[in-house]
Amino acid sequence: MKALVLAGGAGTRLRPITHTSAKQLVPLANRPIIAYGLTAIAESGITEVGIIVSEANSDIEIAVGDGSKYGLQVTYIVQDSPRGLAHAVLIARDFLADDPFVMYLGDNIVVGGISSFVEEFNAGDMTALVLLTKVENPQQFGVAEFGADGGLVRLVEKPKNPPSDMALVGVYLFDPKIHDAVRAIAPSARGELEITDAIQWLIDQGDSVQPHTLTTPWIDTGKLQDLLEANRIILESMTANVAGDVDDASRIVGTVIIEPGATVIDSSIRGPVVIGTGTHVEHSYIGPFSSIADGCRIVDSELEHSVLLEGAQILGVSRITDSLIGRGAVVQKSDEQPKALRMHISDDSDVRIP
Repeated sequence: MKALVLAGGAGTRLRPITHTSAKQLVPLANRPIIAYGLTAIAESGITEVGIIVSEANSDIEIAVGDGSKYGLQVTYIVQDSPRGLAHAVLIARDFLADDPFVMYLGDNIVVGGISSFVEEFNAGDMTALVLLTKVENPQQFGVAEFGADGGLVRLVEKPKNPPSDMALVGVYLFDPKIHDAVRAIAPSARGELEITDAIQWLIDQGDSVQPHTLTTPWIDTGKLQDLLEANRIILESMTANVAGDVDDASRIVGTVIIEPGATVIDSSIRGPVVIGTGTHVEHSYIGPFSSIADGCRIVDSELEHSVLLEGAQILGVSRITDSLIGRGAVVQKSDEQPKALRMHISDDSDVRIP
């Protein structure tokens, strides 16, 4: 079995961060989002992975490399523009050959991994296995409709009137017949080859398409609040490890990871929190569910339930929460007169002033 990881989207819902970096590289607990999917794939026993990227030598390719650090062999497949999930399968035909495969959206996280689903698929006689989960807003997803016997009869992409509240999760398992399906379908009204249409084609052909309802959390990290929620879940599963320098005036409570080379001076850290290498925290409070990347600087400030990327600085700010702060960004208090807000922010930024 092989894996196909989709990492070519534009990440519009996470702008402005994604103006300069792929959404799959935004860190959760100081690891890129895509790393969790690749780790789950490796743990399932799969070694050959194709990654769909938007351009050659992309940030994804630079970050993941040949895949050896995950125990994988990675092949990169360039998609010239986003044309739908089924189009990704279409252009990966040579790589996938006639092997069954897992398709995994690179900005999704399935807590607990995918090993059990791979085993279920391999043990069963099925053409496809689709993962489902109950959602509050099915209009925003591909949604499943079930027959009187509980079997899957229809999939609808982002319906105005959803037939159920069971949405497709961004992990699919297919046998080679999916290649016939993606060639048979036409682009949707939005001009994309929809994987829901391809799966529906299999259902209509009488092939065995089996649903599996998740009992563990699944998160699409495409929006800020979902990304922060994923960060929270991952931090809660980690084990404390204070390897950096913490002075006697500081207080560490709960699950806190302080990487080697980080320094904490006269500060209070209440976990779960991870603080990266080379980060300096002084006279500050870092509250639960915060991930601070390498090389950050936090002085005379309060921060919780937030993600800071490499090199960010928080200086003299009384409280920051529920925030995603980009690489090299500086948020600081100013005593200049006259008092005013002074900002240098990019397109699609979101600033909220108390």
